[in-house]
Amino acid sequence: MSDAECEIHNARGRWRVVVTKPLPGERWLELLTSAGCRVDVCGATRPLSVADVKRIMGGTCDGAIAQLTERWDADTLQALKDAGGRVLSNYAVGYDNVDVPAATALGIAVGNTPGILTETTAELAVALTFAAARRIVEAQRFLAEGRFTGWLPSLYLGKRLWRKTLGVVGAGRIGAAYARMLVSGHEMDLLYFDVHPNEALEAFVREYGAFLAGRGEAPVTCRRVAALEELLGRADVVSLHLALSASTTHVIDATRLEQMKETAILVNSARGPLIDELALVDHCRRHPAFTAALDVFEHEPRLTPGLVACDNIVAVPHLGSATGWTRRGMATLAAANVAAVVRGWPAWSGDVMPFLGSDPPCAAPSIVNAAELGLSVVEGASSPSAQVVTSDG
Repeated sequence: MSDAECEIHNARGRWRVVVTKPLPGERWLELLTSAGCRVDVCGATRPLSVADVKRIMGGTCDGAIAQLTERWDADTLQALKDAGGRVLSNYAVGYDNVDVPAATALGIAVGNTPGILTETTAELAVALTFAAARRIVEAQRFLAEGRFTGWLPSLYLGKRLWRKTLGVVGAGRIGAAYARMLVSGHEMDLLYFDVHPNEALEAFVREYGAFLAGRGEAPVTCRRVAALEELLGRADVVSLHLALSASTTHVIDATRLEQMKETAILVNSARGPLIDELALVDHCRRHPAFTAALDVFEHEPRLTPGLVACDNIVAVPHLGSATGWTRRGMATLAAANVAAVVRGWPAWSGDVMPFLGSDPPCAAPSIVNAAELGLSVVEGASSPSAQVVTSDG
């Protein structure tokens, strides 16, 4: 399949659904075809432009599964609406590439895939943290270049994280999972910055601290800070887990980099534009003991000049959710969103795991603008037999 071609499944299906990238697994396709959909899967591996997306949708498109690499602005959404579209499901938990208010105004439901990539993405952030702390990429390059001639006492000395201070910026699902992994695994004290307190996370750290104290060990601590600057100044590791918005773009800029410890580790597995990368490159050049670990990039897929040339920056190509189980599950949720909306089923509120089973609920697992559209909602039970209620508005 070339970039210009679509592979068609269930050609006589009642509803035409466009999928802008081939997706892993088979369950997602089974859900759509069994729901009576014709499914056109675009073969492109490159990011699609707005013109590409409009061309693929054509004159008839009841729903689409989109990618973060595509811009679904008001104009593109209008083209979807004009083609008969009622639903756009983003193959991601984030949806900053979609103009949700414009979609709502057009009556288009916007889906996403939350609750399935939490631990997977947190694990990747942990892997980046230790890769930066222990200089794994530098050392691998040194070995690959044939420069290793034997053990030396001073060879690639890294940073020890045991009992250090962890700073989490954004304590939502992924940020909290990341914090729990490092607090319980490496007995780090936690500072977190979030507009909302995370009482469950605080209780977890408090209870784990009591467990350690009961064993005669120093307890771990957790505190929500009112000012980001306090966290930056005290944390040995700062990990970003914020949604991207106008207010969070360049939340880490030159000024805030200078507020961090010279030996700090900065991790970003959320969204690239959270960091001013030109400032980061300059900071890393001037502070060789500072390290950064990035899974996402400000101008993705383009890299800021000098970024990968810095020995104290670890960078991987947006792998946060990249396990087979997770990516297959994301495809299933995205497809379930589309199949449910075209069939007139309600939205779901609660744990999405039932959708991965053999008898999924008759609902859309996650519609982010369900309330604004006045959709009926299945209140979040773990069983598909939950009662259907009508949302306010």
